[in-house]
Amino acid sequence: MSHHPSHRPSRHTSDRPASRRSSRGGRHELGQNHLHDPRAVARIVDLARASTGPILEIGPGSGALTGPLLELGRPLTVVEIDEHRVADLRQRWPDLDVRHADATRLPVPPPTRVVVGNLPFHVTTPLLRSLLRAPHWRTGVLLVQWEVARKRAAVGGATLMTAQSAPWFSTRLDLRVPARAFRPVPSVDAGVLCLERRPDPLVPMRQRAAYEQLCRGIFSGRGRGLRQVLLRAGVPARVADAWLATSGCRATDLPRDVPPEAWAVLWNRLRSPHAT
Repeated sequence: MSHHPSHRPSRHTSDRPASRRSSRGGRHELGQNHLHDPRAVARIVDLARASTGPILEIGPGSGALTGPLLELGRPLTVVEIDEHRVADLRQRWPDLDVRHADATRLPVPPPTRVVVGNLPFHVTTPLLRSLLRAPHWRTGVLLVQWEVARKRAAVGGATLMTAQSAPWFSTRLDLRVPARAFRPVPSVDAGVLCLERRPDPLVPMRQRAAYEQLCRGIFSGRGRGLRQVLLRAGVPARVADAWLATSGCRATDLPRDVPPEAWAVLWNRLRSPHAT
């Protein structure tokens, strides 16, 4: 990664004309909705400023976030799939580390500590899955569809992905960004999702695969309520009842109603020598 904070772009690159279609597809195929709202840009950069260490930006597009991130004076690497955007970024910031790659397939390069990005809407879920498996980084500030941000932050109900990542990451919803903040305007609003790697995991990393399998069995299981779902997923009745009594959940709740961190408590109860 390289960065020279004193360097200023020689020109402003506007949205490229339609004739410059990427070999990967057009705007719809690439999920390109470029951020044009100064308030949202300022908030995302402020959140990044509160972190420490080198930054990776995913999907910089026309550079709305890139310039302000460079002004933080920290090492910055950007990953862009559109070769025309790559050329524009390299022309504007010759010293910037610009990588022409598909972020869903590119490992997070060390020594990245912070991941920032306006994630392409059509690949948000695979990008999040990839990031949550990657080592090194500690803080994420990600602009995603509003409903995705709500689900990942467990607002109005948790999802399998949130439950599976909760022992290692905390998530919160920071800001709603209206659709009109983008060009072209998408059909849905977006939200700023903040992720933080837990310094002390709730479940040991070596148990991750088994823990995720338990969550998958619970979230895909059937039953008239949480207790029945747990029993059908192989959780002993004594463990299920003891966990329900202390988790604040009811036997008639559904897995989506459970606070994501509570699954780690259930897992650790199951790993106890007295679980059976």
